[in-house]
Amino acid sequence: VQLQASGGGLVQAGGSLRLSCAASGFTFGSYVMGWFRQAPGKEREFVAAINYGGDISNYAGSVKGRFTISRDNDKNTAYLQMNSLKPEDTAVYSCALGSHIRVSPSNYYYWGQGTQVTVSS
Repeated sequence: VQLQASGGGLVQAGGSLRLSCAASGFTFGSYVMGWFRQAPGKEREFVAAINYGGDISNYAGSVKGRFTISRDNDKNTAYLQMNSLKPEDTAVYSCALGSHIRVSPSNYYYWGQGTQVTVSS
């Protein structure tokens, strides 16, 4: 199983980024995909998750209305569109594979390497 997150970078407050999570080594369309983030000195935090078919999703309150999670099962890729970015969104963002849409990281059993997102004020 491999999950590779990409698309991070440096952006000004109010800007947008689109993260991608390319998956391989498993049946992508059979699993929930989640995005988490971790800022320096803080615990890993749930951001969003999406179900197998892409029609059910859940968001952390802090990103609801600004971030959109999606997936393309034909391309084995999950996405996180991030708009109206704020400095407090600065963190390493990681994608993860699970069986249920849950907010706890312990419910996800494969993790990709993260991608750094830095939002300047």
